[in-house]
Amino acid sequence: MQIEGSSAIVTGGGSGLGEAVARDLAEQGARVAVLDRQFEQAQRVAASIGGLALHCDITDEAQAAAAFEAAAAAHGPARLLMNIAGIGGAKRVIGRDGQPAPLADFRRVIEVNLVGTYNMVRLFAARCAVLPPATASGERGVIVNTASVAAFDGQVGQEAYAASKGGVVALTLPLARDLAQWGIRVCTLAPGLFRTPLLQELPAEVQASLAASIPFPKQLGEPAEFAALARQVVENGHLNGEVIRIDGALRMAPR
Repeated sequence: MQIEGSSAIVTGGGSGLGEAVARDLAEQGARVAVLDRQFEQAQRVAASIGGLALHCDITDEAQAAAAFEAAAAAHGPARLLMNIAGIGGAKRVIGRDGQPAPLADFRRVIEVNLVGTYNMVRLFAARCAVLPPATASGERGVIVNTASVAAFDGQVGQEAYAASKGGVVALTLPLARDLAQWGIRVCTLAPGLFRTPLLQELPAEVQASLAASIPFPKQLGEPAEFAALARQVVENGHLNGEVIRIDGALRMAPR
């Protein structure tokens, strides 16, 4: 799929990995809609790349549908969906007070990371399927979802996060098979430890310790490296139905 001239939707585009993806696509000539719950952050990124900022909670059906319509009105129908938005959080099943973890906390993580991802996929796919093919092979669009190494190596207290990202991993192949008839490819990226704003809030010594746990290179991943891989998925027409770890060979310890 050619990036230049294509309309792209980037969720979670106001910061971190999503911001890096939005910037990279814009540099390649895409028309980018930056979606984020933090509208000011989306505005900041969109203003600097000549994109469109849209407030969107990916779990809200009406908000998400409205975002697709607004993006299409400004840039034309989207052919690229970069599902980067997500939330973290860790909570042990049994707290220090001996009480079970609140069920609402688990539900919220699943709702955003898994249900929200699927919500954006279904809305994108229905719109993309009716577009004329963009390539000789009949390709109409590309979806890149975001999981995490926690999907495979979830740590103590990461039950909700690991389950949500494991669900995104499990979605990948059936989505690719389901959408193949319309020429829409689907891949998932599973990042390890990256230098995102959230991680940079940790003390320097903690960041150094985390970097040292990575086999090679012994440094935190840069968001630009994640964005480069997302771009390769878009440009390489034979990447489909695959989950790609980008983690420096990291395998997370239990805690």
